[in-house]
This record gives sequence, C-alpha cells and structure tokens, in this order.
Amino acid sequence: MATAAPLMPKATAVWLLDNTALSFDQIAEFCKLHPLEVKAIADGDSAQGIKGLDPVQTGQLTREQIAAAEADSTIVLKLNESKVAQAQPDRTGKKGPRYTPVSRRQDRPNAILWLVRNHPELKDAAIMRLVGTTKSTIAAIRDRTHWNAAALAPMDPVTLGLATQTDLDFEVNRANKEKPLPADAGATLLPASETTARKEAEVAAASAQAQDKPGGDLDVGAVFAKLKQLGNKHDKDED
Repeated sequence: MATAAPLMPKATAVWLLDNTALSFDQIAEFCKLHPLEVKAIADGDSAQGIKGLDPVQTGQLTREQIAAAEADSTIVLKLNESKVAQAQPDRTGKKGPRYTPVSRRQDRPNAILWLVRNHPELKDAAIMRLVGTTKSTIAAIRDRTHWNAAALAPMDPVTLGLATQTDLDFEVNRANKEKPLPADAGATLLPASETTARKEAEVAAASAQAQDKPGGDLDVGAVFAKLKQLGNKHDKDED
C-alpha cells in the first residue's frame, strides 16, 4: 500500500538535500517525487526559491530515522502518523476555488487553456473549482488577451497535479447533464429538387409508353391526361 506524501514535498526534499546525506532514491521515495526531479532540485534546476521545510520539526520524521537511513541506503523512510487529526477536503460542499500550492500556480494558465479547448462544455465556475483561478483569468485565456498568451501550452490539470481525475470527471459529467436536449424538428417536406426530378421522370416514362403504342404516333391526349393525374396527386401529397 502506498504511503502518503509529506507536507510540502518539494520543500521537504530541499531540506533533506541540504541537511542530510540521504540518497536521491531515499528522498524521492519519502517525498513521492521522481528521482530525476530530486536530482534537478539538487542541481538547482528545479524548486528555485523554495525554502526547505524541516520534517523533524513538523513531526513527520525523527532524527533517529534519518541517521539510520543515512547509514543504510536500503532503508526506506516512512512518514510518521500525525497525532493531530486533519480534516479532509470535501469537494461537494466546499465553497470558493480550490487552493493551489505555490509551486504549481504558474501552471494554472496552461491547465485552463487545456480545459477550454478539450472541454468547452465546462462553465467558468467549474474551471474555477478545478484549478483554483479567477473568472477574469479564464476570460483572458478564452479571448487570447492573457499577458502570456503567446507562450501558453495546453496541459492536462490532472497531470500537473492541479486536480484529480475524479473531480474532472465529475465536473464534465455534470456539465453534460446540464446541456439542453436538441429540439425535435418533426417531419420535414422533401426538397423541391427531389419532387421536381421525380415528376419529370414520371412524365418521361409516360411519353415513352405513348410512343411505344402501335403506329408509332404520340398519343397527345394520353400524355396530357397523365400530366393532369400527376398534378392532382402532387397537390394531394402537399395537402
């Protein structure tokens, strides 16, 4: 069973890199990060400006656990259970936008652009609940008037960690249920081109039939009678 991530994983990784001799794999496993991401933090390519968070001070680790893991690289650090009950967020009854960690906030415009393009049925309120943004930001991205519009790239908010797949599916399903049903147009008349072509074909057939009579003379009376009969039939069909 997977263990929970510590509070502020990147800040915790910064502190562990600066203050311990733990391996990248041990820090990555404890902070639920990829080892390459931990290496990027150590090289200064990632998490710049993030202040380290001491997991010992917050009660997530003990000095003894860190010392034992430093001596044996095969030891996997485990998060200590909190002695204080933490309330779980309730997305169904929560008011206001979702809180977004500071390290993820620069990704919100990309996530909004992805939602606008891939789920146009979502209303602004649903996007605000998913990624924790404002209505003016959504409007600027829709209108391509955002200050960084040229550099934005659509990115899945679930992949970015801004929303869960459950929340996204819930909002999409709710938006689809709220869409109005298409109006029933009922029976429609046949196009004029189709009715005219059908009538011309019947007249031509009547003419050919008259010409095939013995004597080879065209029976004009029969043709006009057929035309009159077809005209009456067409009028009844229109009524």
